[in-house]
Amino acid sequence: MPALLELLHDQPAFFIASTTLLGLLIGSFLNVVIHRLPKMMEAEWSRHHAESRGEEIPPSAAYNLVVPRSSCPACGHQLTAMENIPVLSYLALGGKCSACKAPISPRYPLVEALAGALSGLVAWQFGFSGMTIAALLFTFALIALTFIDFDTFLLPDDITLPLLWAGLIINLGGGFTDLHSAVIGAMAGYLSLWSVYWIFKLVTGKEGMGYGDFKLLAAIGAWFGWQLLPAVLILSSLVGSVIGISLILLARHGRNVPIPFGPYLALGGIAALFWGPQLARLYLPGY
Repeated sequence: MPALLELLHDQPAFFIASTTLLGLLIGSFLNVVIHRLPKMMEAEWSRHHAESRGEEIPPSAAYNLVVPRSSCPACGHQLTAMENIPVLSYLALGGKCSACKAPISPRYPLVEALAGALSGLVAWQFGFSGMTIAALLFTFALIALTFIDFDTFLLPDDITLPLLWAGLIINLGGGFTDLHSAVIGAMAGYLSLWSVYWIFKLVTGKEGMGYGDFKLLAAIGAWFGWQLLPAVLILSSLVGSVIGISLILLARHGRNVPIPFGPYLALGGIAALFWGPQLARLYLPGY
């Protein structure tokens, strides 16, 4: 193990390649999180609702992030180890189940490739250091939140709240910013979108976003400080507006159909991770 650590430290190319491979493997697990966590949350809500009504809860098979094994949703074929190799298995199978030939969603290799590519960029940016581990955790959390929000319009507390606390803990020693800025960033991130939410609701009588968005921006503020919040918000709003307007003009999205904001906040968070100081200096010259 010491020899491997020394090799990773002394050979940046090997470290980046190894981290990219790790990202691909984690991306495969993120697909499980994206698919199963909302279902686990729904089952938990149903159980609590039944308990509150005094109803008897029938026993059910274990369903979590570990069991049951991954299987084809069309025919139930359990995937073998060779069918679970990130990206390569999808290409080798031609994007179809080996048993029933039902198409496999390209979402799976996309998530794996995205996790691998961003992991390689993190390794290149931060090198062989503890900051790389922290940045990888941040990146993986944002990938999971992005696709869960696309699917369900939910940003689970099971991810956003640990992410917020992790940001504060990492910045105890001045990781990405000082603790003072991180605490203010967490408060300002939450309160800024909370204020927008209530102003919009009072004016229109409608809810413009969910509470998960408040928590996600609070988490980003905890990681990078209040100084990056304007950049994150401007970038998120700009990209979200462009995509939303484009979907409407292309007649693929109704005007009254909600658009998840979490993915665009996540994009702003990734930008803060890689280019935080450069972005902040655009409006804070002394940063």
